[in-house]
Amino acid sequence: MPVEIKVPALGESVTTATVGKWLKQPGEAVKADEGIVELETDKVSVEVPAPADGCLESHVVKEGDEVEVGAVLALFEKGKAGGAAPAKAASAPAPAKAAAPVAAEKAPQPAAAGAPFALPAAQKLMTENNLSANQVGQGSGLGGRITKGDVLGFLSQPPVNQQQAAPRPPRKDDPREERVKMTRLRRTIARRLKDAQNTAAMLTTFNEVDLSAAMELRKEYQDFFVKKHGVKLGFMSIFSRAVIAALKEFPAINAEIDGEDVIYRDFVNLGIAVGGPNGLVVPVIRDADKMSFAQIEKTIAGYGKAAREGTLKIDDLSGGTFSITNGGIYGSLLSTPILNSPQSGILGMHAIQERPVAVNGQVVIRPMMYTALSYDHRIVDGKEAVSFLVRIKQNVEDPRRLLIDV
Repeated sequence: MPVEIKVPALGESVTTATVGKWLKQPGEAVKADEGIVELETDKVSVEVPAPADGCLESHVVKEGDEVEVGAVLALFEKGKAGGAAPAKAASAPAPAKAAAPVAAEKAPQPAAAGAPFALPAAQKLMTENNLSANQVGQGSGLGGRITKGDVLGFLSQPPVNQQQAAPRPPRKDDPREERVKMTRLRRTIARRLKDAQNTAAMLTTFNEVDLSAAMELRKEYQDFFVKKHGVKLGFMSIFSRAVIAALKEFPAINAEIDGEDVIYRDFVNLGIAVGGPNGLVVPVIRDADKMSFAQIEKTIAGYGKAAREGTLKIDDLSGGTFSITNGGIYGSLLSTPILNSPQSGILGMHAIQERPVAVNGQVVIRPMMYTALSYDHRIVDGKEAVSFLVRIKQNVEDPRRLLIDV
């Protein structure tokens, strides 16, 4: 009796995925836990493994299809030796019990003659919101099909844009241009960043930090730190600990709005933005407030390696309560970071530059960094935001404060 391979739970707030690539073909022998198909989610790519040794009988969906959690991906025969695809899989449809939902999942229907095709989940959402396929326009799915994400992206636009939306004539490309389809991850990043702008009352405040003391601390203890912990003492752990201390003092910046309620937390799950091959991702250091400098440095190093290798898991990217992004590693001198919704604050670090500053009436050269705090003004007052950033400045400029909790 064939076993149905289904779309697994994809993590916090992720309900759909795109079938990226089939790793096994019908008739192929598969070992337990070996990847069968690669799914592209809103955040990362994940492989769906085989439940046991056996043989893949048939694909139920195609590459490029959008599937929901629990949808059937393939039929699998446990303990069956590999070889040619079974005649049943080649000539007969899937069992009646599985065929109905598959047909419903795969059969996109145009809303009108000449309109773009819409996947079932997208069509249902358009019907509920009295939208036509022509209003949404060309989809991002295979062959231009409209996905649920396309409809959600359209609905997130300001109403005036929806009213004025109309099909645009195809753009005529210049022969010197190259048209490349956006990846699902890049489309999702674009949509969520725009959603954050449309939803939150976002404001940014700035300050600057003298890193002389932090540099001296690293210089004095670096060799001992590496010898004991096997990892370098970096600025990220210093800033992380400074942020954690400040969040305890200003809890609204670690909270979030849920409808008409505010959810306060007595823990810190710290998101650290890192660059990967497919774009910027924000893995989360869970319970960072309970970690030492060394534990934070090791966790950040591990996430950086996983991001470069594309091995981050869904759970690594969910549950953050506050984020830090360091544009300084790319040379950024100043920026206004965008909130990672539904979080209420994000700290932007920037490049370190030696600049002349006044200290006790004397002009001296110091290693300075501009810092930026973007925050949701619906929940965080300006006084709180400014005081929070000042506290981070004080903690970094005198790291001893972090040791004696003042």
